[in-house]
Amino acid sequence: MHNKLLTGRTAVVTGASDGIGRATSLLLAEQGARVFAADIRQNPENQTVFSELDISFQICDVRQESDLQRVFAEVISTSGRVDILVNNAGVGMVKQITDVTEADWNSCIDTNLKGPFFGCKHAIGQMQKNGGGAIVNIASNAGILPRAHDPVYSISKLALVGLTKSLALCHARDRIRINAVCPGPVGDTGMIREDIARADDPEAFTQSLIDASPLAKACERMISPREIAEAVLYLVSDAAQMVTGTIVAIDGGKSLGVPPKS
Repeated sequence: MHNKLLTGRTAVVTGASDGIGRATSLLLAEQGARVFAADIRQNPENQTVFSELDISFQICDVRQESDLQRVFAEVISTSGRVDILVNNAGVGMVKQITDVTEADWNSCIDTNLKGPFFGCKHAIGQMQKNGGGAIVNIASNAGILPRAHDPVYSISKLALVGLTKSLALCHARDRIRINAVCPGPVGDTGMIREDIARADDPEAFTQSLIDASPLAKACERMISPREIAEAVLYLVSDAAQMVTGTIVAIDGGKSLGVPPKS
């Protein structure tokens, strides 16, 4: 009989309606966790599979601390504890600094940094009562190396990596492990689909995303949401009991440096 890795644990996943968040919610639930999925919008296509895996869905705008408070209150009311938090909700922003408005800045920073910060705040308070827990922040390749085409997005993800390390140091004494995953171009996500749709030549743009990561290029495909979810599963499982403040790059080698010429 297969032993599930997360039986008896309660998990909160933000940005859970699509892409990495959806894949993570499904995998954690498959491994026995009681999953509370949160997103700013609901995807009706998830209703059946979420129901089958007993995944609860909550509408949540992570830019609003009050929304996160409401989600955690519902989790505690229903399950009595929080063992796992996956801060996945995020937005992209491809703009040069001279074109960035205050509203642009607020949208990107509030979603990608403020949301995870307050998610951590409310999760940590509960995890301290439990005697421990695990948090995974979904950052980006841009959280390892800044990128020229999306400076505000890069700032938000670099700061999220800093947040991860800082809080990991602060809360190791509480047995709360806090790590980050930094994906490269992941196919079948809302962010990538929007970027492809905006491109003048969607096929060429897609190929350029693949070509930017040497391993992805060699494998002739993008990274899958499930591959990111598998890394999250490891980080929240007992197999990673001594792993904290770690940044896991799943980017096909994109952050290694300038790849060799093909």
